[in-house]
Amino acid sequence: MEKIMTKEILLTGDRPTGKLHIGHYIGSLKNRVKLQNEGKYEPYIMIADTQALTDNARDPEKIKNSLIQVALDYLAVGLDPEKSTIYVQSQIPALFELTAYYMDLVTVARLERNPTVKTEIKQKNFKDSIPVGFLNYPVSQAADITAFKATVVPVGDDQEPMLEQTREIVRTFNRVYNTDILVEPKGYFPPKGQGRLPGLDGNAKMSKSLGNAIYLSDDAKTVQKKVMSMYTDPNHIHVEDPGQVEGNTVFTYLDVFAPDKDKVAELKEQYQKGGLGDVKIKRYLNKVLEEELGPIRERREKFAQNPDAVYEMLLEGSKKANEVANQTLQEVREAIGLNYFDRLNK
Repeated sequence: MEKIMTKEILLTGDRPTGKLHIGHYIGSLKNRVKLQNEGKYEPYIMIADTQALTDNARDPEKIKNSLIQVALDYLAVGLDPEKSTIYVQSQIPALFELTAYYMDLVTVARLERNPTVKTEIKQKNFKDSIPVGFLNYPVSQAADITAFKATVVPVGDDQEPMLEQTREIVRTFNRVYNTDILVEPKGYFPPKGQGRLPGLDGNAKMSKSLGNAIYLSDDAKTVQKKVMSMYTDPNHIHVEDPGQVEGNTVFTYLDVFAPDKDKVAELKEQYQKGGLGDVKIKRYLNKVLEEELGPIRERREKFAQNPDAVYEMLLEGSKKANEVANQTLQEVREAIGLNYFDRLNK
């Protein structure tokens, strides 16, 4: 008898706080498309609008306007609604009920110790004005993951503490309610050195707020202008000067994007000896980026011509996600003992 192979459930997503940039692309989106097309996984891709509201509640238009932009970026890079369920977090009510049940199993002290939360609270400068929803978002994230019984969650290295919090909630729930319905997820991390792309200005992080990003929606002229302004070696003033490769953003990008690694090695050697100008390596990087981003840009422009079709795709994905999450919610309610009226249906 032939053995039926079941696919692993994969879940990931993004906050809709603006268009996605090449840091998102190299850190997660490109890998998602690869995993989607391998056929070993059943991917659920979430646009986490509710999570975005935890620190943008007073600017809902930002979230609303960004939703379609993120969806367009998804489709442009190759995420396929025929292979992946792409849905909107706020349209799945079961997630919020699951969050409420999980909150009772986690202490405030545990949330405050979460390294990822501590770092982001500091970055956002909340001080004593931390929104409850923001502090609680590791619990909400646990609901997002367990609602679909995801076993694989592609994340950056800095998100491992969030996954561990989810695993703790799963273990606590299953132990307290004497069940095994919730599944512990494992992280799927990007290749070493590709988890985070530095900003154009040499800042350790590429981000929308710092204005140091190349967006997937940028046209060719904008990309070229940004590349030509990139941070290199401030001491490399003349072409004949020896240059520093380490910390040089242009070479960091070439290491990630350039397919010809031998040529990059040659350019590094020449740059370090002296005799290679910044303009030349920036022009080469621009060529490399255009080869990668050009087709993405063309697909994005095509999808953008019919926004109603994009919203329809999100609606259909949300309907499917709703069905799956509601099934898990029913199992959770039964495990806790909240199915008081099931006897009336017998």
